[in-house]
Amino acid sequence: MLFRVLAIVLFLSLSACSSWVFKLDMPQGNFLEQKDIDKLQINMTKEQVKFILGSPVVIDSFDNNIWNYVYQFKSGRGEKHNAQKRFKIIFENDRVVSASGDFELPESFSTPMEN
Repeated sequence: MLFRVLAIVLFLSLSACSSWVFKLDMPQGNFLEQKDIDKLQINMTKEQVKFILGSPVVIDSFDNNIWNYVYQFKSGRGEKHNAQKRFKIIFENDRVVSASGDFELPESFSTPMEN
C-alpha cells in the first residue's frame, strides 16, 4: 500500500513539471495584417482608421494624436513560436500625418485621402 501511494505521489510530482502538459496560446492586442495596412492613406480621419484597423490598444495618455497598435502572441509550445508586432499612427487635426512600425507602408499611403 505504501508503495502505491509513493508511486502516485512520484508520478503526480513529475507530471506537474513535464513538458507534455498542454499550454494555451496567448494572443493579445490588435492582430493586423498587411492587407489592412495597405488601405491606409495620408489625411484619413481617426474614424476611417478605426474602421480599417479597429480601436488601438494604446492611445498616448499625454497626446491622443498618437495611436499604437500592438500585438503579442505567446505560444504554449515554446519561445521559438512567439511573435510581436507594433504599428504607430500619428494624427494632426484628426487626420493621419504619418505611420510607422513592423509593416511596410503602401505606395498609395503618400497620396492624400480626398474629402
